[in-house]
Amino acid sequence: MSQKPSAIIFGGLNTCSRALAALLVPPEGERLVSHLRIVDRFSVYPPTTYLGAEFPKVLAQPDVEYRQANLTVPSAVASAFDPPSGKAPYSYVFDLTGETNHDRSEVIAIKLTFTVARIIGLEAARRKVNAYVRLQQPVYETSDKGPHDEKEDVKPVRPLDVWWHETLRMLASIDDLPLVILRIGFVYGPYVEFGLYPLVITVASIYGYMNKPMKTPWGPGKDGVNTVHIDDVAGGLWACAAWMASLGRQQANLTAGEKIYFHNDKSKVKDIEGTCIPDAQPVAPVFNLVDDSEMTMAKGGSMITEFFGTTFEFYSFFENALAKLKLDDVVEEINEHHVGTWTEMLQTSNPPISQTPLDAYMDQWALSRRKLSYNNSKIKKVIGYKLKRPQFTHDALREVVDKWKAEGSWPVLEGR
Repeated sequence: MSQKPSAIIFGGLNTCSRALAALLVPPEGERLVSHLRIVDRFSVYPPTTYLGAEFPKVLAQPDVEYRQANLTVPSAVASAFDPPSGKAPYSYVFDLTGETNHDRSEVIAIKLTFTVARIIGLEAARRKVNAYVRLQQPVYETSDKGPHDEKEDVKPVRPLDVWWHETLRMLASIDDLPLVILRIGFVYGPYVEFGLYPLVITVASIYGYMNKPMKTPWGPGKDGVNTVHIDDVAGGLWACAAWMASLGRQQANLTAGEKIYFHNDKSKVKDIEGTCIPDAQPVAPVFNLVDDSEMTMAKGGSMITEFFGTTFEFYSFFENALAKLKLDDVVEEINEHHVGTWTEMLQTSNPPISQTPLDAYMDQWALSRRKLSYNNSKIKKVIGYKLKRPQFTHDALREVVDKWKAEGSWPVLEGR
């Protein structure tokens, strides 16, 4: 029997690292790795970010280590790669770093997304790891003609998104890095409190509580907002690492490599160390990962609101036009309808809830139009990945809500 690889996860404690760790070293069941280290900027004792009820059980196991570190410091990253005494060097690296708060400045986006990934990528190449998997959040907008495969040149929209994309170009240009890029849809699942869908689930529950329809200005709702369950994010990351370790970068590029095109401002990249020249088209293996639901705004909104006993509707033509023209102005008005009710639901819960990671406030980013439609056939055919949660269902929503209730993050209300 061959020895199991050792793995290190950088970043993502506030996104997907917890689920990946639970897959690699489950408290019950067979481990996939011999040793796991997780490195991020947050504290876990005491926690300075949401951890969920089950992650502390993962950390309590032998040969599992959490290290708090400043990943913008090269020496801290280099030290994180040093294995514990008597343990083999880390062979699988999972890069889940990157700034996800959309209100951050471009300077912060560069530092916490591009620069951090470059430091980790260069050190991983120097250490000659067997696999380096980069998780790419849904920072792109696709055209109306979808779903889109990995060869199509999808485009980042906001400054934060542009630097997530530029990070891929930089990593792909590191020749000795066994890089695989996993490009995901909008994540949902137990203990996932970040991103679009947890917010929509929370707000839909409020409108269900008020017995009012939940509305959006973006009719008719045919735009793709493709989903992926957190279990498949974790499973896909592991499958990509094992696939790369079996091939190496050169063969992996030949099998699944895609050109990564320039979508930045030429005047900005020239001053940032490590960026590719605009004309460069670095190549790296890229895989889309979404479920088979082919989720759209209308379909997803209807499914979620139906679960909470209400409906999903679109504003009238006049209201719709006004909202699109003055989205900045209507943000507060839209939130007035439900934010106070969420507080009421928390206070009247049995027992009352004083702290929750779930927020009901929908900022301009949350209210903006989404268009993300990916084709997921490549990861199935090339890697042989089989989706664990192929469909977005009411049963999946029930699991999400029930686990939040069990840990005291979701209101328990009579008759609901």
